[in-house]
Amino acid sequence: METTTEPGPFYLPDTASSAPGGTEHFTATHWTTGPWFAEAQHMGPPSALLARALERVPGGEGKRIARITVEVLGAVPSGAITVSAGVERPGRTIELLHATMSAGGRDVLRARAWRLAASDTAAVASGAADPLPGREHATIRDEHPDGWLPGFLDAMEWGWLDGALDEPGPGRAWIRMRVPLVEGEPTTPLERVMVAADCANGLAAPLDVRGWLFLNTELTVHLLRAPAGDGAVGVSAQTVVGPEGLGTCTATLFDDDGQVGRITQALTVRAR
Repeated sequence: METTTEPGPFYLPDTASSAPGGTEHFTATHWTTGPWFAEAQHMGPPSALLARALERVPGGEGKRIARITVEVLGAVPSGAITVSAGVERPGRTIELLHATMSAGGRDVLRARAWRLAASDTAAVASGAADPLPGREHATIRDEHPDGWLPGFLDAMEWGWLDGALDEPGPGRAWIRMRVPLVEGEPTTPLERVMVAADCANGLAAPLDVRGWLFLNTELTVHLLRAPAGDGAVGVSAQTVVGPEGLGTCTATLFDDDGQVGRITQALTVRAR
């Protein structure tokens, strides 16, 4: 199924209701809605919106976000949402940040991030994964298979190296946002990485979505350095499904400079 409507931004800011340095108000557009349920957001855009709030917490000069964990407390509806963030554990070299997304009077997502002091370790850097084949080797497939609902899928460009949304994983792809995260402002490299990171479960989809649900209950992103670039993010993903309704999706993340991080997602797996 394809849509002929040109996609727009994921979020519209409500600047009249937002307080500088405090709680921000947004409207989540149709383009945030994921492939599972027509009124629920794909977790990529809201995870990126929480990362946006974490990046804006004062005191980040000379520091880097090393890990973000987003806990999914329930379905995130489209429409009106609020986001707030702050420092949970202050420190000169190690800080713990927090962020919360609320909708309809309840918290739907909570995130924590470690923000660490940067230092020069370029001379001893090691262990990174081999780079992905370049985007020129990818095959763009804009259509999505039966059973996958429109919205978020249409706001992204899917450049496949291996696999496809309708093929069992693992999968490798370069994923690019066609729209800004927030209307009227540039999307940061970290925001792009967070949107792509939550796509790993779809890239490595182990089962047919028409018969199975395999939803992630959290997203943990570990970063090796600050993400770079303003284009596609590479994702190499694989999923393991256990015998008791549990699964784990893991993936390696890339930008144009090579590996930038890794992710894990805990999955709940059940028949529809």
